[in-house]
Amino acid sequence: MANKRMYEIAVVELKAGVHEFNYELDNQFFKDKGAQDAENIEANVKLLLDKNTGFMLLKFIVGGKAEVSCDRCGNPLTADLWDEFNMVVKLTEDPEEMNNTEEDADVFYISRTESHINVEDWLYEFVMLSIPLQKMCGNDAEGHSLCNEEVLKKLEEMKAATDEHNANNIWKGLDKFKEN
Repeated sequence: MANKRMYEIAVVELKAGVHEFNYELDNQFFKDKGAQDAENIEANVKLLLDKNTGFMLLKFIVGGKAEVSCDRCGNPLTADLWDEFNMVVKLTEDPEEMNNTEEDADVFYISRTESHINVEDWLYEFVMLSIPLQKMCGNDAEGHSLCNEEVLKKLEEMKAATDEHNANNIWKGLDKFKEN
């Protein structure tokens, strides 16, 4: 596993203002975290940390690529990763209680005495959220689907068989009322 300390930021040493951190995350990082929805993930994340008195604003800018499967036919696809996420890190006396009661997922509390913040879990989470929810092969220049035609034909056959089965069974339970 990669050096865990590389994801820790010594906030106590930072002066007020904006600071930039860059992270190149390879596929091993995501395997170690248990990623399942994508493979061969190569992500770069720029983190802009704006330190203020009593709080910090963190802006994660995600880019990169990941190999995914088409939701419809299972063909392998390359998905572009891109998104931006904001976090507010507030300093408090009782961060555990505040984190348990906070309803906003974009707000996190740390102790006023904390000297470092670890951004590893946020890096993983935000890259995974950058993977498109709907993954489709798309269409060619003529508007025809690029999905695997054999799989689409099989899906249509299965749908037709299911529809026929359901059509025959929909009235089956009503026959007993007919006899009364």
